[in-house]
Amino acid sequence: MSALTRGNLIIGQSGGATAVINASLVGAVEAALATNRIGAIYGMQHGIEGLLKEEILDLRQQPASLWPRIKQAPSAALGACRYKLQDSDPERVIEILRRYDIRYMLYIGGNDSADTSHRLAAAARQSDYELCIISIPKTIDNDLPFTDHCPGYGSAARFIAQATIDSTMNTVSIPWHYPVKIIETMGRDAGWLTAASALGKRDEQDPPHVILIPEQPFIQDRFLAQVEQIHRRIGHVIIAAAETIRDEQGRSLGASGQVGVDAFQHPLLSGTAQYLVDLVKTRLGLRARFDKPGDLQRMSSTNISSVDQEEAYLVGQAGVQAVLRGESDKMVTLVRHDEPRYHCTTGLVDLEQIANVQRLMPDQYLDESKTMVTTAFQDYALPLLGAPLIHHAHLEK
Repeated sequence: MSALTRGNLIIGQSGGATAVINASLVGAVEAALATNRIGAIYGMQHGIEGLLKEEILDLRQQPASLWPRIKQAPSAALGACRYKLQDSDPERVIEILRRYDIRYMLYIGGNDSADTSHRLAAAARQSDYELCIISIPKTIDNDLPFTDHCPGYGSAARFIAQATIDSTMNTVSIPWHYPVKIIETMGRDAGWLTAASALGKRDEQDPPHVILIPEQPFIQDRFLAQVEQIHRRIGHVIIAAAETIRDEQGRSLGASGQVGVDAFQHPLLSGTAQYLVDLVKTRLGLRARFDKPGDLQRMSSTNISSVDQEEAYLVGQAGVQAVLRGESDKMVTLVRHDEPRYHCTTGLVDLEQIANVQRLMPDQYLDESKTMVTTAFQDYALPLLGAPLIHHAHLEK
């Protein structure tokens, strides 16, 4: 698509919010404010669902002093949604965009948001409406393909890694009280966030001692044998488990607590940690409890990774630069460079390669047991956390 001389821009946020999704919004807004090729700058309230209702903000009316503060704020400043386009929606969206003379669109989100952007790009072509759409990546699941990693993951990974260290301190202080602890993490089908619990691990004594990820089937007897053996050797066991782990028949352990599905038919699960606690108590006679951080792992402002925040800002900027070049139906990617030190530049990939596709944990990031990460994973993920994790002092015995 040829570059337009001038046009209006609209930006939306979608899916589960993160601690740094607003940095992408601010990166895009500030890049748009800096060029005379963009007229009005609009924001969708609650993503594509709000756009269909014409719930639109004029972002140029916001005070300039607000944007640095929004960059630091967790959650979605514009409001997000989990809305799957209906058959008649793309035509309705294009009609609204025509009315506001919107020629540039940025949609910040994950796999499902990429699908929305891809469908709208196709609808614009069919309607012969000149429109540049770019998807800005965001997901704590870190499961988008063709990008080294996803903005939002570094901060959530930092939270889980530090929370695992901190929560274990309580277990160690009185290990016979609740010797087994389950830490339940988010992660729909990919184990990237669960694996991050091991980023503070320096030796076999350090937590976690077992990780359970969705890519690997949960084998009950093997799990119980591991827990029993670790408890006998160390005196306590810390387990990080994804909320979506499944047994050998593909059934979710948390299915007993399922509370429905979202708009994209992804199951909303609740109960994996409780299942594991009950299993350990019943079969091994060991007291167990669980920690379930929930939305805190997405939103903790005290655990924002400076690296993650700056990369989120970078992809927002890159989205504006891409539409101004006439690019469309693509997603911004992060391209990793480790020399002379870790940093990322940006690239672009066609949305048809992204929409509804997931990147799972590769084998080289898991040891032979498939219940612990390798140094290769630590080398990959540690630079994303920003400042070093806090390792607490212990009295010498």
